[in-house]
Amino acid sequence: MTKAAEAHLVTGFSTFTARRLARLLAERGDKVFVLCQKKFEDPARAFAKACGDGGLPGPVEVLVGDVLDLDLGLSGREIKRLAREVTRVHHLASIYYLGESLGLTERVNVGGTRNVLGLAADLPRLQRFVFFSTAFVAGDRTGVILEDELWEGQRFRNAYERTKFEAEQLVRSRMKDLPISVMRPSVIVGDSGTGEIDRLDGPYFLMRTLVHMPVDLPLPLLEGGVHPLNMVPVDYVVAAADALARDPRAAGLTFHLTDPNPLSARKVFDLVADLAGRRRPRGSLPSAGIRLAMKLPGIERFLRPQRHFIEYFSRLVIYNCMNTLTCLAGTGIGCPPFPTYAPALVRFIQERAAPRVTEHGRNAELEEDAFT
Repeated sequence: MTKAAEAHLVTGFSTFTARRLARLLAERGDKVFVLCQKKFEDPARAFAKACGDGGLPGPVEVLVGDVLDLDLGLSGREIKRLAREVTRVHHLASIYYLGESLGLTERVNVGGTRNVLGLAADLPRLQRFVFFSTAFVAGDRTGVILEDELWEGQRFRNAYERTKFEAEQLVRSRMKDLPISVMRPSVIVGDSGTGEIDRLDGPYFLMRTLVHMPVDLPLPLLEGGVHPLNMVPVDYVVAAADALARDPRAAGLTFHLTDPNPLSARKVFDLVADLAGRRRPRGSLPSAGIRLAMKLPGIERFLRPQRHFIEYFSRLVIYNCMNTLTCLAGTGIGCPPFPTYAPALVRFIQERAAPRVTEHGRNAELEEDAFT
């Protein structure tokens, strides 16, 4: 490792966002340690080899461990290497799939964060600890959400929101001891250029509903689709997080990695329908009517796994991102408007096969990997 190079520890491999971040760091020439569970060792090593074979200047090294374990399950020798080399930690490992048990979700999202913080405290060269939280720690709040706000008496709609809130509380309590930056992305979608993503959940489910639904079956939207649907492409998320991790002004701050000008849900799905040659969504369902929507022929199997996502655009929420805009000013990094990358998302969906669904109506892709 040259004197000027940096070394990063990235948890949460082999999820899409972690892979994209690791690749970005390696492209710049930095060394990257990726932490993965044993079951992901083979794809992680294949990724590291592909980075090397592709001529990326920064080496990628795989560490097999688990954020649930003391010292992340790493050997003494591995811990000593991290202590000698690592300058930045990017903690992405978490569980967001709502079908996972509450106990495991809490252990990974809260206990895992505590363990990674413990390791980071023993890294003498540490310049930044980057924690990937979520904009949805705001729970059921409405109106304008500020980046420096966390607990405002909100209620949480699921275990993911609650445990990420608790993890962020824990991270914030260590800001006096560690150089920490908190990232709060909204719903992450695919690459703004290619549409690529590793799983078709969240907004992709509803977009795919439109793309594959019979032309004469219009899809109703919750509350008429009048509220903002805040989405961000993965390439913006990793580029922004990397730039903020290297900005001295960002230590001790929280950043909404959100679309500063989101479209309403209706405008989003009107555009998707037009691009796919389908009928635009028609009609409106009250929030309480989502259970009835689950019974409609042709869409029940699409909507059931994504009930939590649908709730995210059932109320008026605006994520203020002043910290993000201020620190990214002049970098050339910004969230692209949805219409500029919507064609890429639709093309990607059209080129993918129909989703595999289990006999119980659950999406098989989500059941295979509960980590994000």
